[in-house]
Amino acid sequence: MVTRIEVYAKVADSRAFQRQKKLQESGFAKKIKKVFLADVYSIDSAILKKPQEIAGMFANPITESFHITWENSKQIYRQLPFFNWAFEINFLPGVTDNIAITSRESIEDFRKMKFKKGEGVYSSQITFIEGVLTAAEINEISHNFYNPLIEIASLKRRAEYINDEGMDFFVPKVKLNSSSIVLDIDLDVNDNVLADIGKTGIKDRESLPRGPLALDLPSLKEIRKYFHQEKRAPTDIELESLAQTWSEHCKHIIFSSSIDEVKDGLYKTYIKGATSQILKKKKNFAASVFTDNSGAIHFDGDYLVTHKVETHNSPSALDPFGGAVTGIVGVNRDTIGFGLGAMPIANFYGFCVADPDRDEPLYKGTDFTQKMLSSRRILEGIVSGVNTGGNQSGIPTSLGFLYCDEKFRGKPLVFVGTIGLIPKKSNGRILTQKNAKKGDYIVMIGGRVGKDGIHGATFSSEIMNSASPVTAVQIGNPIIQKKFSDALVKEARDRQLYHSITDNGAGGLSCSVAEMARESGGCQVELDQVPLKYDGLKPWEIWISESQERMTLAVPPNKWSAFKKLIEKRGIEATAIGKFTSSGRCVVNYFGKTIMDMELKFLHEGYPKKKLKTRKKTVSAIKDSFGGKKPLQFLFKLLGNPPLCGFEFISSQYDCYFLRTLSGLK
Repeated sequence: MVTRIEVYAKVADSRAFQRQKKLQESGFAKKIKKVFLADVYSIDSAILKKPQEIAGMFANPITESFHITWENSKQIYRQLPFFNWAFEINFLPGVTDNIAITSRESIEDFRKMKFKKGEGVYSSQITFIEGVLTAAEINEISHNFYNPLIEIASLKRRAEYINDEGMDFFVPKVKLNSSSIVLDIDLDVNDNVLADIGKTGIKDRESLPRGPLALDLPSLKEIRKYFHQEKRAPTDIELESLAQTWSEHCKHIIFSSSIDEVKDGLYKTYIKGATSQILKKKKNFAASVFTDNSGAIHFDGDYLVTHKVETHNSPSALDPFGGAVTGIVGVNRDTIGFGLGAMPIANFYGFCVADPDRDEPLYKGTDFTQKMLSSRRILEGIVSGVNTGGNQSGIPTSLGFLYCDEKFRGKPLVFVGTIGLIPKKSNGRILTQKNAKKGDYIVMIGGRVGKDGIHGATFSSEIMNSASPVTAVQIGNPIIQKKFSDALVKEARDRQLYHSITDNGAGGLSCSVAEMARESGGCQVELDQVPLKYDGLKPWEIWISESQERMTLAVPPNKWSAFKKLIEKRGIEATAIGKFTSSGRCVVNYFGKTIMDMELKFLHEGYPKKKLKTRKKTVSAIKDSFGGKKPLQFLFKLLGNPPLCGFEFISSQYDCYFLRTLSGLK
């Protein structure tokens, strides 16, 4: 049974005002008279009683009212302010719904109960518009407020809305055909077929490609050679795992490869090389570079400062909000995953986008059917994503930049970074030293695994096109991450409850577990023990999913009970999914059957080395002139250029102040 609770504002709603203003600025100023909103909570539970009490949790009695669907619906709806159109935006099945997750936890806490398997809470929002608009116009308006990759919109006229007693019920449950089949992949094919496997992915039994492996022909031939030596064909999970580990996103093969006369590659020669030269002069400056999830320098005699920046460009082009929030909480996890756990204390950002005031349409493919998001939508989305990730995590965002240029129209650059603090020692243990040991449990904490983020690493290593996978989109949950961040850094770390830690980012478990396995010399994973968001995931999907807010730890067996109790007391799941070994191999079992068994050395170092060549590009000279304008006129035009304008409208949205004493970090 689904109970639907709708919450309406009784006072001025700034969100509705901003939405109305945006629509009026978009060319509908004369047609739109009023906009108001309703926040909707759909509760799918057979045991929900007294929904009025639950509704009272979601509505402030002073400023809001609520309505439950089956109570005098027609009468209540007629009492709403006048409107001509209503459209509701829901998440598609499987998309992370953070409001719903928090609402579910609140209901469980309030009622002291747990939802049963298959039950849940789902959030949505209705926008009511008063104005004489055609169906085509309201459809255009609705498209300005939702992303069809992750959301769905439904529209109704006023008469239809009242007659139907509101919007139609929509419960975005994930329904998958359960399949535990593991495929053997035949690589003994001609070069054209082999190259197609790398480009479009493995084909399932329905002959549908799963998504890009981003493996070139030399890499696939190297994999084929290895499995010839193993005297068998690779399984699909082995090939998918190699694709994640060898992806440009994870290995930065272009930077590390020989290029022209730079035999050792750009990374070793210029990036790492320049750093090495600096450190020869400043011997007591850096504590850790190029080895851990973040870099670190000495702050004083007691603390290190960590620093990490990464880009989240491709995901932000598909879903700006999801891409940006995933990016910022991802670098927060990289900070938590430095050493034995640093505390994130400040975020920063950099956005390179096209001019948001110019909006020529751009398409993903040459068939001109898939229009890309506008520059304004992208900018608003990434600003909101970093806002949500930082503000809801309690981490200030104190520094950033904005740059606009048309070259970023097709794909923005979204830089996100985090600064952290970590004591050099705790209870006599050096906190920069971590080492998973043979016999330690492989423990996953945080969120559950779903289809979100599958092929994220390989997708980010490819050129965007009309076939870019929707499953690469993820949305992080900063509140869950805040819970385990505090539990780890403030409690478990200093109680010495684990030996090593890293985050589940690109490649999911396939990368985090295999990376930590290098510390002990091997691993054995029981994949059927991994907690899932919903049934029906295939083994390879569980292994490479990049579902957010997860960490992997090495917990000694004698500390497992205390660790699990601590983490679960903080409202976070902790699950032992295997053991670290010294076998030299990465072994994955699924319900007792071995589905992956590969040498760690080949998994991490087996990719073929490249020899790259550059080619000169002719660039037209830029004329140094005022373009026929007088110097003062040219100056005004220059100052009006987006890269030179102020961007306080971004920074003022972020919490940017940090108040915490160093003693509070101990």
